[in-house]
Amino acid sequence: MSDRPNESGKRSVALVYYSFSSFVRQDYEILSNHFDVRRVRYSSLKDVVSILEAVLRSDVTFSWFAGGHAFLAVLFSKIFGKKSVVVVGGYDVAYVPQMDYGLFTEGWHKKAMTKFALRHADRVLVVDPSLKDDAKRNAGISGENIEYLPTGYDHLKFKSCGEKEDIAMTVCVADSWSRIKIKGVDTFVKAAMRMPDIKFLVVGLRGESLDMIQKIAPSNIELIGPVSQEELISYYQKAKVYCQLSMREGLPNALCEAMLCECTPVGTECCGITSAIGDCGFYVPYGEADATAEAIRKALSSPDVGKRARKRIIGLFALSRRENGLEQILNELG
Repeated sequence: MSDRPNESGKRSVALVYYSFSSFVRQDYEILSNHFDVRRVRYSSLKDVVSILEAVLRSDVTFSWFAGGHAFLAVLFSKIFGKKSVVVVGGYDVAYVPQMDYGLFTEGWHKKAMTKFALRHADRVLVVDPSLKDDAKRNAGISGENIEYLPTGYDHLKFKSCGEKEDIAMTVCVADSWSRIKIKGVDTFVKAAMRMPDIKFLVVGLRGESLDMIQKIAPSNIELIGPVSQEELISYYQKAKVYCQLSMREGLPNALCEAMLCECTPVGTECCGITSAIGDCGFYVPYGEADATAEAIRKALSSPDVGKRARKRIIGLFALSRRENGLEQILNELG
């Protein structure tokens, strides 16, 4: 138990993260329903002391992504007899050297820290089953401590609203060309060139990646930078088609959110993309612009598929499944 008694009587959890993104925020809200949660953001070495203090004051550490912050959380937890959980999202167990993508393409020290976190955490939670294979292969671990628990989505927040328009959209939070390639945004742009009568929308680009896409984008593409979740939902609600054309994914949050808003999905047969789409969408080979344009045409005229897509996400990835799973796992750790 923690070294400092908890006045609420609840078990104490230290949530350790780099960025308080939407899915980290969601887990914070879920965990706060059942535990006393301390948030610890790691941005530089000066935050090592904050992580140490959080470990000492908590029963369990809960780290989003298996990076250096997770290494510290797991290391301190081992030293002081606390429990630790690490959530794997995708990039943190990826190794795609030809695209310079994945934590395992970075320096030896980062790889060593990630391996330590994955090997010594009491529980590693992967958001898609494919990530367990990646972790075992790239970190060289047995995977006995790995468990599958997908992220969850609020079907009351993400829903269809009114008439949809002939819009195909994708979301990509990227600031480099390699990230654009991994996410298939270049293929999305090439598909738009083949469909000048249809509006295409890219949300989330910034910096260098935005400048690069602007140089090659046809007139029927609208480029929008990072937006609030409320604004993003309004775009999902307008678009008939959502494209996830990535080479690699965990369980794509934007894809699942768009499907809840009854966007008909078009995606590659890759990892968590197939977990989300199942038989409720259209598949294309990675990097194939002609096939992508053809699939988008079919998807635009298939609103019934979008309705089935919403039902699929509600059935498989309900927010309650995530909440029940997290509560059970953290309580089981004792």
